[in-house]
Amino acid sequence: MSQAGEKSILAIDLGTSAVKLAVVTLRGRILGGEVEPLALDLLPDGGAEQDPEAWWSAVVRGTRRLLASGRVAARDIASVNCSSQWSGTVAVDAQGKPLRPALIWMDSRGAPHVRRVAGGLIPIEGYGAARLLTWIRLTGGVPSLSGKDPVGHILYLQAEHPDIYRDAYKFLEPKDWLNLRLSGRFAASFDSITLHWVTDNRALNRIVYDERLLKMVGLHRDKLPDLVPAASVLGPLSARAANELGLSEDVRVVTGAPDILAAAVGSGAVRDHEAHLCVGTSSWLCCHVPYKKSDLFHQMASVPSALPGRYLLANEQESAGICLTFLKDNILYGHGGGPGAEEDSAEVYRLMEREAGKVPAGSDKLIFMPWLNGERSPVDDKSLRGGFFNQSLKTTRAHLVRAVMEGVAYNSRWLFTYVEQFVGRRLDSLRIIGGGARSALWCQIHADVLDRVIQQVDEPVLANARGAAFQAAVALGELTVEEIPSLVPIARTFEPDPANRAMYDELFREFVNLYKSNKAIFARLNRARSA
Repeated sequence: MSQAGEKSILAIDLGTSAVKLAVVTLRGRILGGEVEPLALDLLPDGGAEQDPEAWWSAVVRGTRRLLASGRVAARDIASVNCSSQWSGTVAVDAQGKPLRPALIWMDSRGAPHVRRVAGGLIPIEGYGAARLLTWIRLTGGVPSLSGKDPVGHILYLQAEHPDIYRDAYKFLEPKDWLNLRLSGRFAASFDSITLHWVTDNRALNRIVYDERLLKMVGLHRDKLPDLVPAASVLGPLSARAANELGLSEDVRVVTGAPDILAAAVGSGAVRDHEAHLCVGTSSWLCCHVPYKKSDLFHQMASVPSALPGRYLLANEQESAGICLTFLKDNILYGHGGGPGAEEDSAEVYRLMEREAGKVPAGSDKLIFMPWLNGERSPVDDKSLRGGFFNQSLKTTRAHLVRAVMEGVAYNSRWLFTYVEQFVGRRLDSLRIIGGGARSALWCQIHADVLDRVIQQVDEPVLANARGAAFQAAVALGELTVEEIPSLVPIARTFEPDPANRAMYDELFREFVNLYKSNKAIFARLNRARSA
């Protein structure tokens, strides 16, 4: 139960599969939470869409249920702050109404249009040299040629749905659309705008749209939101939002942060070169760094952080926890539904983990390739696909489960190799968060495969919500960044098992060899499709 007068933050975490809501104190203690599932439409042409209004309805339902539970009191909520899936696009009219479903981070239909604007003389990795240097110098990174960045989404709408582009008043990231519903302001924060690749990010306290970049990609400034600093207050809740949520109009709306950036704060790894690994639907391996730097060849760059005046090394691997979900729903057990489906699904995951734990490390050399939706880092290749390699008549269901968990860990190690090169130092330990971090077996597999200490953050699924709460507390002047690490408890520490080192080294080498040997085949098989 919340104590009267204990200031708290309503943290909204908009993911791909669900909206998670939590009420968190200014010191990071989670008082209560709710989860609302979301539908996802995957289209045959590479499209991936969701209904923004369904996002908002889920936020309202979850908030109302949370307040009605008695675990928290509406009068104690001082601020609302959003963490959300990144790299999505909501086209809205002047009243903020969506003109069509949102294109989310998985949508690759903009790929040919990004390639068109990115190309030029003296091609380097698909980019014209002059354009590449301009992007790197001003933004620190480049648009993904997969078309999955907002710049790709907007170019797709511009070219193939000109009526939507013409009628759009603004194009907003998912977080910024939620903030519009909360505050009534059409705004983006310095961090959320990054993946449009049209801002000058060299001065972290004064990030602005750059006319050269806008002209280079063909976007119009008037269709993009105004920019505000990260971790700043947008204003009070609008009367409409306050009424729908059951909160006071005095509640302040903070800018929020994209999921990767909020997770970095919620993991507690906020000092420079302290890394965290997220194993959620997708996966990433990030750390704050004191410089703007890019690694074009492995799709990594330091970008404006959710914390004022800081850079975060950002990257993403497309498929992590979703691989286990795919195995559960489409191969082993089938989709569940109806009352108790969520509890049944959780029990199935526990059963899968117990079975996988009986299989020896290395899954008897069965290797799973986790590229079910293409890949972003450390390679940008939307034609890659997943699958099992070296299967035999002795392969069991338990082998399949453990191989999926190990395949995701091999992919993390692949990225980790280049993360350590990027920061120029050995990273001795990583904090782990996300749904996958609830599994002790998966944590141990990551420790063994990476040969690093893995620190399991307490309540790892709520890291984004905790990060949103911390960011809001910083914005309100109630917390300093230096206090954050001590406020995030470590539930358990996993040491790498030296007995598994040689075997996992061998299997990791073959994992990378599978990519090298098959990337041309994937390209041929999937050349007529989009990831």
